[in-house]
Amino acid sequence: MTAARASVVIVSRGRPDALVRCLSGVARLRNAEYEVIVVADPDGIAAVRALPFAGQVKLVAFDRANISEARNLGIAEAAGDVVAFIDDDAVPEPRWLEHLLRPFGDARVAAAGGFVRGRNGISFQWKARVVDATGRTHPAQVDEDRPTILTPPTGRAVKTEGTNMAVRREVLAGMGGFDPAYRFYLDETDLNMRLAQAGHATAIVPLAQVHHAYAPSSRRTAGRAVTDLHEIGASQMVFLRRHCSDQLLWPVVLDDMRKEQRRRLLRQMVDGLAEPGDVRRILAGFDAGVADGRQRRLASLPAIPASPRGFRPFSSLATGPVEVLAGRIWSRKRLRAEAARCAHEGATVSLFVFSHTALYHSVRFLPEGIWFQRGGLWGRSDRADPAWKWWRFARRLEREMARNAGLR
Repeated sequence: MTAARASVVIVSRGRPDALVRCLSGVARLRNAEYEVIVVADPDGIAAVRALPFAGQVKLVAFDRANISEARNLGIAEAAGDVVAFIDDDAVPEPRWLEHLLRPFGDARVAAAGGFVRGRNGISFQWKARVVDATGRTHPAQVDEDRPTILTPPTGRAVKTEGTNMAVRREVLAGMGGFDPAYRFYLDETDLNMRLAQAGHATAIVPLAQVHHAYAPSSRRTAGRAVTDLHEIGASQMVFLRRHCSDQLLWPVVLDDMRKEQRRRLLRQMVDGLAEPGDVRRILAGFDAGVADGRQRRLASLPAIPASPRGFRPFSSLATGPVEVLAGRIWSRKRLRAEAARCAHEGATVSLFVFSHTALYHSVRFLPEGIWFQRGGLWGRSDRADPAWKWWRFARRLEREMARNAGLR
């Protein structure tokens, strides 16, 4: 167990159900000393207060569409040595925080970020990346079994994802936290650039993993169709003003970004998720956002003072052993009931249910505290696998357990 104490900050607005699911996972973190801070709108606050462990959560009321401001309120309440961030539409693997905190034992490390899995719970949305002064990201090579400490060249920064990152509180608060000029997009990327400019190292921690579901919002539908690009345009313009000294690059970057978004919107239209008028309207919103970003005030960020409340340790529900349950599809009802009983008793439970098919696999976190993987015995889990491969049950189970080694 790492000696660092962590403050886990979750920001939520308009998604109380997602927030409860996220908290159900955070409540079962293993091998870490942590407190939980939720910054949320009235519906989110009410949802947290209905949970059995609500008394252990620091609650901060906030109801504006600005994730940077909300995160700064969370930092102001944080009394841990390290502040970790996860989005309300994500769920952490049980050992996420343990792995994420470990590199902070090295005094050079000011920040850390992990890998992010997508909606199927298996494929990765993001691994290791660096970012340049225009906001463009580039893949980074790291050891995928252990942390890698990176110090990128001048003009670049190590990219961490807002839904899976941690920063030393002393460093983060001294820098003023997140810049409210970014209301939700590029906010953590701007922080990455400022950390790099100050000479701080960042660790990429492959085993610190979260599952990110892309919940619907005012800017996208449940099917991930884009409905509003205003803040994307505004934040991109702010980022260029902050970090890209070559103003001749600005129109090139913005034009490339607009073309990329247009292609994305046209794909939505082909898929029946948008009308031609929607494409024009949403792109006009992008242009208006760019104009807005040109006018936003770029202010210096005052340091965030120490928390007025002391560290409030959260008593994890993961008090028991790690359990693995597995069976065939016809036993799923019995297996799920047994898994729920084990989770209720404090176990960290992985449940595997295989059918005699070649169906693709998926992993999801169930609210009872169960990590549930299902799919065909001969179907692919990793999307790089063959679409069909012969497996015996025991060998397939062994393989899937190995794929999750170190996460739970």
